[in-house]
Amino acid sequence: MPKLLHLDPADLRPNKWNSNVVSPENERKLERAIERFGFFKPVVVREVDGVLEIIGGEHRWGAAKRLGMKEIPAVNLGPIDDKTAKEISIADNARYGADDSVLLAQLFEEIGLEDVQNFLPYSEVDTRELFSATDIALDDLELDEPEEAPAAEVSAPLPKAPKTHTIMRFKVPVTDAERLTALIAKTQKTHGFTTGDELTNAGDALVQLLLSESEL
Repeated sequence: MPKLLHLDPADLRPNKWNSNVVSPENERKLERAIERFGFFKPVVVREVDGVLEIIGGEHRWGAAKRLGMKEIPAVNLGPIDDKTAKEISIADNARYGADDSVLLAQLFEEIGLEDVQNFLPYSEVDTRELFSATDIALDDLELDEPEEAPAAEVSAPLPKAPKTHTIMRFKVPVTDAERLTALIAKTQKTHGFTTGDELTNAGDALVQLLLSESEL
């Protein structure tokens, strides 16, 4: 019988087979979501040799540790076997539905696009593509624009920063997309591509992958 517990994150350990990879940018968004809403979705654990092993919610657990949380909710499924644990792990990471683009765009409009991009795993490109497929004009949303400095405080126009990146559009096979995304996220972490925006970080990681391959 599953039991809901409140545990110290230090008492849990991750499993060795989790295939769900999250980019550093989305890890930060996950932390902001937990700060905003609290830890409203428990992690799922099982008992293995007297240890509680995570089979669902490893990234939430990691975010809780980074935020210094001393207690999180967890559902203990007891001493279940490896095969069942792996199946539950895959099911926990899976998403069984798909968003209606019009309804999702309307939700984003009601919530506020800046809030959505702050704590949900949607990039600026994702939201622009979403709104381009609906009747809602992205430019019509009431987004906070940065305030311009008073004229008296501006002594001279600043020189334009040199262009360092360009956007490239291409398609990859559906069967390879998930693996490529995981490789890019792993490369971002390994080489520290975390200082730019999400697209720049991913592009730098992709270039690193291609250069590494060419040197083999």
